[in-house]
Amino acid sequence: MALTRAEIADRLIEKYGFPKSKALLFVEDFFETIATSLELGDPVKLTGFGNFELKMKNARPGRNPKTGKEVMISPRRVTTFKSGQKLKERLLSGEVPGDSESSQDGVSNGRSA
Repeated sequence: MALTRAEIADRLIEKYGFPKSKALLFVEDFFETIATSLELGDPVKLTGFGNFELKMKNARPGRNPKTGKEVMISPRRVTTFKSGQKLKERLLSGEVPGDSESSQDGVSNGRSA
């Protein structure tokens, strides 16, 4: 299941007691700041998480998968993400913080072993 902006806001509300309107605004502003930086060509470096960069892709020949006809793919800008070392290690370990048979408050976390 994908994590949504609304779910991120809900977690801010639960963890820090933000009012819902402020949590939603915070999440929107966070992503808007990242998008604006990338639009300006500035890389976004989130220590311990990873880096977002905007890269140029040159025009190149391609093929329409439906017809098989050759087409020219236009040059474009693409966003790339490279995970940081801490995130890589965390993902490779397979451990999820707070993940156990049940969470500390005794409520199941919904994960199966």
